[in-house]
Amino acid sequence: MLPKDPMILLSVLNTKLRDEYESLDALCEDLELDARELEDTLAAAGFRYDAALRRFV
Repeated sequence: MLPKDPMILLSVLNTKLRDEYESLDALCEDLELDARELEDTLAAAGFRYDAALRRFV
């Protein structure tokens, strides 16, 4: 289960993307998450996924 707080969610996702997954799609497939929902949640907090960097910025 992922945290609801966007700042903590950002930290958790970026750590997982850095350490465990090669892309947001791979993370979402493995954890059975909706990529669009994650992107929308973090976009509301001012972040976007950068595929080249493999993290939310």
